[in-house]
Amino acid sequence: MKDLAGKVAWITGAASGIGLALAHRLAAEQMKLVLVDIEKGPLDEAKAALEAKGATTLALVVDVGNGEAMAAASKKALDTFGLVHVIINNAGVGGGGGPMWQLTEADWKWTLDVNLWGLLHAIRLLLPPLVASGEEGHVLSTASVAGLLTTPFMGPYTATKHAVVAISECLCKELELTNSKVGVSVLCPGWVKTKIASSQRNRPAALAASGSEVSERGKQFAQVVEQLVASGITPEKVADACLDAIRAQKFYVLTHPEMKPQVEHRMRQILDEKQPGIDPMLRAVFSQPQK
Repeated sequence: MKDLAGKVAWITGAASGIGLALAHRLAAEQMKLVLVDIEKGPLDEAKAALEAKGATTLALVVDVGNGEAMAAASKKALDTFGLVHVIINNAGVGGGGGPMWQLTEADWKWTLDVNLWGLLHAIRLLLPPLVASGEEGHVLSTASVAGLLTTPFMGPYTATKHAVVAISECLCKELELTNSKVGVSVLCPGWVKTKIASSQRNRPAALAASGSEVSERGKQFAQVVEQLVASGITPEKVADACLDAIRAQKFYVLTHPEMKPQVEHRMRQILDEKQPGIDPMLRAVFSQPQK
């Protein structure tokens, strides 16, 4: 999809991190923007900053895991701008950290609602009119390199990111087999300087975790993640790679080539039918689980 000017982009998680960087990048391409986020204050700031640069925006405070809220938001977007040509499913949370047997049902539900259902709602609500129009379009969903690997102490997050990759692959094949002009990309970055490590700030009260539910391993893991996120690449660099993928209809967007050996290590274990061991790079970052 090369002609972006005047077209409409839907971006979830648009108030910070990769979503915000993408909003600014697509605004520079003269796209109209539907900014979706659960944090009203940062969303208002993002809208103001983009409009100060001349962008046309619609800002919507939405819990992407809520089907009714997403239906209302998608209707508002379609009524305001008409067809949404670029659907960016970027909203995500870190979810519960620690051994899976110590996680709660709430840990899983929160992560699944945001990371998985946010994507599914957008596909079922925004993609049908785009496909029916016969126009060019693109769906870009943010997974993670965790969607290509299996990382200990990140069970819910890893499961949802693998699902995002699989759903994106299936969607790409389905659109091709139905002769659609809509392309698909899945973003699988490594560590990026975002607020993902502090996503607990947006955890719904109904799914809150008590202090007793957060294991010591979970706390230790959270500290490691914070350090790795802080050392990551900038969201702007990721946004540039995403724009290139949309233009070139490139499916896999891998922003950290140095992590490809980890992916190869996992695939080799599968083909060799071996137990999923811990690759050397991951072992160097995380110590062995406590017994």
